[in-house]
Amino acid sequence: MHGRARALLVVALAATGLVACGSSVRTTGATAETGQAATAVAAGAQTAPATAARGLRLVPVGRFREPIYATSPPGDSRRLMVVEQQGRIMVVRGGKQLATPFLDITSKVTSGGEQGLLGMAFAPDYATSGRFYVYYTGLDQREWVVEYRRASADRADPSSARTVLRMDDPEPNHNGGDLQFGPDGLLYIGTGDGGGANDQHGTRGNAQNLGSLLGKLLRIDPRQSGGHPYTVPASNPFVHRAGARPEVYSYGLRNPWRFSFDRATGDIAIGDVGQNQVEEIDFERRGHARGVNFGWRPWEGRRRNFNEPAPGAVFPVITKSHSDGWCAIIGGYVVRDPSLPALRGRYLYSDNCKGRIYSAKLRTGHATADHPLALPTVNGVSSFGEDGRGRIYVVSLSGPVYRLASR
Repeated sequence: MHGRARALLVVALAATGLVACGSSVRTTGATAETGQAATAVAAGAQTAPATAARGLRLVPVGRFREPIYATSPPGDSRRLMVVEQQGRIMVVRGGKQLATPFLDITSKVTSGGEQGLLGMAFAPDYATSGRFYVYYTGLDQREWVVEYRRASADRADPSSARTVLRMDDPEPNHNGGDLQFGPDGLLYIGTGDGGGANDQHGTRGNAQNLGSLLGKLLRIDPRQSGGHPYTVPASNPFVHRAGARPEVYSYGLRNPWRFSFDRATGDIAIGDVGQNQVEEIDFERRGHARGVNFGWRPWEGRRRNFNEPAPGAVFPVITKSHSDGWCAIIGGYVVRDPSLPALRGRYLYSDNCKGRIYSAKLRTGHATADHPLALPTVNGVSSFGEDGRGRIYVVSLSGPVYRLASR
């Protein structure tokens, strides 16, 4: 892994924000672990004990520059788009990595630590409209959600940029960055709490403040309408509450780095990165995350963090402890790939420090059969991805992207 990658999200996940703020011990340990694991992965990886879903393998898709996400246009079975933190989106077409980026906005992006081009999502009608959306940290240190349109199947039109949403962000960490279109066709945006330790901005932080867009899951229709850059659905839970931002769909999140919708059921799972002690996965059935308070900052997982009210707080279904080696949970997807019947309906997730891939059955209020898979350890997991056929990808910030397959 080259020096710049080592200085970016892998270290930041373990030092400045996704992991425990201000923990120099954690920073040193995670950096050493990632360096050792990178060598092992390059040589064929460190094989984890076979504890669940035998007969799986990781198929290399390609190597990229600090990749942090992978996705596909709806209905496109040939292309995978890989998001690079510095500001490029690369194309893998028919298994071949193209040299020319789909989009290159490096000149607009502040990249480093937890900042950068952090996510993208294709509109459900992308085949006809050509619309897609990106989330990035701008040169002004604010977080931007911008609409682009394609010029061709392999190239976007950089001149088509239209700003949808721009958010002030007081710190360089806890930026969220995930964009997902839900089963209702609306755009969901995961935002971090504004950074620093203990959600420190404002009287009670941002995550519990309904007047702030930070520490939230937002829900909008991103299409321009009547001179407005986007519209807020009337069904959003706080549309009529005085002092609340109508875009807010769920709140009480610290840094929902990656979240996803089950393509079969519409259920939502959120990987919310913890602070000093607890990592968590939150889960709600389709439509039931509306108005939910996930508890941060009064709660870190199921651990009381501040003696403050958190009205109606809903606890996570999975918690993992830093004392067990967890540092920054990486939320994934519920498997719907028909070629992986042993994993059907199981949720996959990982951790930036551990590098093991876990699966669990998510239920309302709890999870069952939570186990590591019999797969190699992946150095510096930064994200999972899902393509148009439901195939699952594992993304490593050190360069490789893998597809999960059967043997």
